[in-house]
Amino acid sequence: MAYLISNIPYTKVWIRKEFTHGHQKYHGEFVHGLAVAVTTMPDRCLSFQIIFTGCETDGTEEENVHGGAMWARMPITGLCGDIPMDGFSERMETHLAQPWDCPSHHHSIVSLERCKPSPWLAKIAGEFHTARYLFTVDYTESEIADCPAQHKQSHVMVLTDGQWQGNMVALPNNRVRVTSPALWATGEGAPDFRPSQYLHCAEQDDSYMDPEETFDNLYNDDKPEQ
Repeated sequence: MAYLISNIPYTKVWIRKEFTHGHQKYHGEFVHGLAVAVTTMPDRCLSFQIIFTGCETDGTEEENVHGGAMWARMPITGLCGDIPMDGFSERMETHLAQPWDCPSHHHSIVSLERCKPSPWLAKIAGEFHTARYLFTVDYTESEIADCPAQHKQSHVMVLTDGQWQGNMVALPNNRVRVTSPALWATGEGAPDFRPSQYLHCAEQDDSYMDPEETFDNLYNDDKPEQ
């Protein structure tokens, strides 16, 4: 189980340049990079290890001063996906981009292959937006992360339409739908789901106090009565 930082799938991004200068200047400007790892810290949003490519200067007379430089713990709200766009959208507020902070340093990264490459639907501020799925962060080793009623995953994706087109977001299961017309029909309306309040554990059953039942396996010499 990873602690603090993990590699992520190959992800090209645009970085809001004001995040590289203490939000003091460069607002509305962008530099290009690769997001190569993700960091999880309790009570903070996801953040990313960035390698700058400098390709924003391609075709210009500007010098490439950023290529190969690195930045640690770039917040998700400082990133936009490198997707076809008419222009860059406004920055999302953190509580919209990631409604729930990371609950633990301990996490795993998985790319849900059956959920790619079909579009996802992301519910943000009461409206659905289409999105491109990237990967999922799951958490453990904390009271919140391991509580059945509180556990949440972070599905990381790039919004592909609407006022926040291009922004990266990290949403839990109850704010997304996966589309895959070949495998299922996408539902409409709200599913009648409630979070589980129970831990499902075999060894808490009273039968485990009975050795004859606990060790009733292939190596038990007792033969059933005829």
